[in-house]
Amino acid sequence: MTTLPASAQTFLRADGQRIVDESGNPVLLRGMGLGGWMLQEGYMLQLGQLGSGQQYRIRAAIAELIGEEKTAEFYKAWIDNHTRKADIDMMARWGMNSVRLPLHYNLLTLPIEKEPVAGKDSWLEDGFKRIDTLLAWTRANGMYLILDLHAAPGGQGNDLPIADRDPDKPSLWQNAENRRKTIALWRELARRYADEPGIGAYDVLNEPNWDFTAPGGDHGCKETSNAPLKQLYTDIAAAIRQVDKRHMIIIEGNCWGNNYQGLLPFADKNTALSFHKYWNTNDEASIAGVLKLRETYDMPLWLGESGENSNVWFRDAISLVEKHDIGWAFWPLKKIGFNNPLEIVPNPGWAKLVAYWTAKGPRPTAEEAYATLMQLARHDIRHENNVFHPDVVDAMLRQPHDPSPRSFAPLGVAAEGAEIGATDYDLGPDGVAYHDSDNANYHVSTGKARTLWNNGRTWRNDGVDIARGEGESLYVSDFVPGEWMRYTLVAEGGGSFAVEIEVKSDTGGPLRITLNGGAPVTLAVAGKPGWQKLRLPAPVSLLDGNNKLVLGSAGFAGNVRLLRLLPAR
Repeated sequence: MTTLPASAQTFLRADGQRIVDESGNPVLLRGMGLGGWMLQEGYMLQLGQLGSGQQYRIRAAIAELIGEEKTAEFYKAWIDNHTRKADIDMMARWGMNSVRLPLHYNLLTLPIEKEPVAGKDSWLEDGFKRIDTLLAWTRANGMYLILDLHAAPGGQGNDLPIADRDPDKPSLWQNAENRRKTIALWRELARRYADEPGIGAYDVLNEPNWDFTAPGGDHGCKETSNAPLKQLYTDIAAAIRQVDKRHMIIIEGNCWGNNYQGLLPFADKNTALSFHKYWNTNDEASIAGVLKLRETYDMPLWLGESGENSNVWFRDAISLVEKHDIGWAFWPLKKIGFNNPLEIVPNPGWAKLVAYWTAKGPRPTAEEAYATLMQLARHDIRHENNVFHPDVVDAMLRQPHDPSPRSFAPLGVAAEGAEIGATDYDLGPDGVAYHDSDNANYHVSTGKARTLWNNGRTWRNDGVDIARGEGESLYVSDFVPGEWMRYTLVAEGGGSFAVEIEVKSDTGGPLRITLNGGAPVTLAVAGKPGWQKLRLPAPVSLLDGNNKLVLGSAGFAGNVRLLRLLPAR
């Protein structure tokens, strides 16, 4: 299946159960959603406890500290710096061919209560110019831009942060004027981009979650008709088609994009169905329902949002959907957190702000708060200052098709030896590059508590638990019986080396090292406080070039920091 347009971009369209280009070639969309850029969600900023994490609450908390004028300065800097051409260029280098842009309506038009003339719409040109700029970046890389209305006027659900909804104001479903404005906004977007093949599709409403008639936990999961949602989709499609006959439309189900009852069939045949997938098992049963919808209604599927899990989960989910010729957009490209391609590392002042806002610390001065916020918006969030997580990208783009292990970092062993960080084990799936007892979060399927696959939530997104010690040094923590890690060592000329391991364990137990598939060597570790350095009983012989070393627990429980290879005397 085609993953990138061959040369010049052409319009995408629905052709039966496939998404195709204008020549009829199937196109498999692979991309990321730019969450946190034009719409902030509290959890991406470590602020999930601030109210309910809506952007308007975050903005109000900032303004309470530094005033409205400086808050506006912060948000302009945030929009200017969060996502730039360097981010899009890197996505293209990874092999992605599409970008999903979550839009807040208030960047493009005024809220209904602020319109100078009731029933008329003011268009905010700066917001449209920002879409135009992003479109220029995606076009330069041969990528498709998919417009996603993430926050509709009034808010489309009871999961408040995803739509920046204020529950004290009428929602999208409680106010006809909010719905009119939503329809008008899509007509305006379609008018502006009708002739632009670089726009891949219009994802008209992100994750509606609303009980219309049936009690479903306030999120529409038990609705059987979804009549208001279907009517809105029908009206939006009609408005788009008044000015744009070519672009593909994407619709999402109620219940966060998972309840499609009553929505199908859909009259506009150039329409794809988006489903969202989080925290469930990656087996055929998990997508059987949407596959049936694709077959029954002869329309394409797109996994429009997924992520927030481990590398194991990413690899398995993408393998599953690509097996069925379904493209995907994972979520998000970056945030404060380790389980995405890019990680924002905030300056030290940010922790003090979070502590204040969550009632765990004193109030900072206005000057301190302003300096912290502007450092975050002008420096910390920029691409060149983010931490790149190659293991996440590898799990998304290589491992679904090639499960073989690869080096995470160059582990060269010269004649004078080498020092190998325990956290620099190979890239690859669980069972190939490492094995860990907990490797993904499946709480939606299991009904159990959320699983922290990497208890330290740092450095890498595999099941291996990693922590930071003094001086930000990294080590493997919670290493328990049955777990192991593989390292590819590249020895210049080979040679004989003593192996020293730095470990810490209160209970001790045996570690086991295997080199190049040979007989395992056991190292007995005594339980004692603090770090200890232990040597294997005899030197090992490395071959010239690549060598495979596997470190496993055969009863050991504790932490591992370093492996040192020292020339044998």
